[in-house]
Amino acid sequence: MSRDAVKTLFHPFAADMLAAPKAGERVLFLGAEAGAPRLDGFDAEIVSVQNLRPLYRALQAQGSEVTPDLSGEDYDAALILCGKHRGENENRLAEALSRVKAGGLIVAAGSKEDGIVTLRKTLSKLGIEAESTPKYHGVAIWFGRPEDVSTAVSKLKQDAVTIERRFTAMPGMFSHDRIDGGSELLASRLPTDFDGNAADFGAGWGYLSIMLAEKSPRTARIDLFEADWNALEFAKTNLLENCPRLTTRFFWQDLAAEPPKEKYDLIIMNPPFHAGGQAAEPALGQALIKTAATALRSGGKLLMVANRGLPYETVLSSEFRKSEEVCRNSRFKILSAQK
Repeated sequence: MSRDAVKTLFHPFAADMLAAPKAGERVLFLGAEAGAPRLDGFDAEIVSVQNLRPLYRALQAQGSEVTPDLSGEDYDAALILCGKHRGENENRLAEALSRVKAGGLIVAAGSKEDGIVTLRKTLSKLGIEAESTPKYHGVAIWFGRPEDVSTAVSKLKQDAVTIERRFTAMPGMFSHDRIDGGSELLASRLPTDFDGNAADFGAGWGYLSIMLAEKSPRTARIDLFEADWNALEFAKTNLLENCPRLTTRFFWQDLAAEPPKEKYDLIIMNPPFHAGGQAAEPALGQALIKTAATALRSGGKLLMVANRGLPYETVLSSEFRKSEEVCRNSRFKILSAQK
């Protein structure tokens, strides 16, 4: 999501197409991001909801009231920034319909790639016609919240997905409906005799941590680090259901900016490699490799999976005493490094 989408969202107010919410009113901002313009007359209290830690921290830095966890009702209006996942967009729309007063304003915005056109078509099929305006390479749509939204909410609201009859996740999370191929390859190379303290960087909904605990039953503790608040909440459930005796801790952190405070014997990770668009961005994984190097004890080990084409070997060789490629298939490679 670019800052353009934030400007698109507020454009109907800036252009006087819509009356700005007044002081004393409450506005729910779903998928909130920093960079909203300061508009004269937009004096309502904005409650920003953002589950991704880097975007949450950016909102905090600009002084916004922000939370990762959605709550409250009877809002006077809602703002929605669309993302790349249709299910997540529909869930946000369902939440807005549920939590805004009847007649309250709901405004959504995004680019075509963010699914704003699809979202408008979905609304139309539900009998809700929205007005719209294009601006800043995106589209803003808006409508008044109908009196009866029960049918629309039931059709829009996304349920948790069950994977292999033992894991649960939600749309919008990484690999929410299947085991990721890279994680599956890494799981096949996890140790079977590990008995120390481990960390799972970018743990998602917990798959790799569960696999490590099952392959190495004597694992002392696993700390799960994840930037997506929602995924971490599901990781807590998945670990409890699959490894009830395992000692675990959960950290909602942006590891590139908030390194762990202690040292580990083993770090496992399937680092994210996309930043907004679909082009691979190796800097994300490189930053996590550097964080892992500082978070391992002397002699500690890093095991990670990466797309075959991503150039992580140079940073591994500069940050670790030794490193090697363990294996590869047509899409992924497993890399190992020792402190």
